[in-house]
Amino acid sequence: MSISQKPVSASLTTMTEMVFPNDTNGLNGLMGGRLLYWMDIVAAIAGQKHANSLVVTASVDNVSFSHPIKIGHVVTLRAQVTRAFNTSMEIHIEVKAEDVPNGRIVESHRAFFTMVAVDMQGNKVTVPTAVPETEADQKLFESALRRRQLRLVLAGRLKPEEAHELKSLFNL
Repeated sequence: MSISQKPVSASLTTMTEMVFPNDTNGLNGLMGGRLLYWMDIVAAIAGQKHANSLVVTASVDNVSFSHPIKIGHVVTLRAQVTRAFNTSMEIHIEVKAEDVPNGRIVESHRAFFTMVAVDMQGNKVTVPTAVPETEADQKLFESALRRRQLRLVLAGRLKPEEAHELKSLFNL
């Protein structure tokens, strides 16, 4: 059981990194694995702040790589809990890359991570409800249930016919 079960507003967690040679591939671009590592960290921070407990990564989905990130770029990762379920939370991550000398910023990546709250023994604990504050937060909150059902269907943990929210997309 977590300390607080009161609903929590979906606060934003931001992390900034700089791309150094050790982070890059042969084309001087940020390695995807390094970016996923940073995304996992910012997702864990957002999840821990929301749940007031330790969290572990349950799944990563819908990572879209839109623009390469180059050596010397400043990378800003923004993570926000979109919705909390019983013991898990969906966390949306946006990544922006800034070429400081040239004054250019691009939105380079987006992803959804699922984090599960646990105690010090690794047992799952319940998490507070996430309360959307803006219209954009509300849209992410509402669509989170469909994304969760899709993850569970793909993992074989939910039968497609039981995914009612997901099925409603196709019942025109």
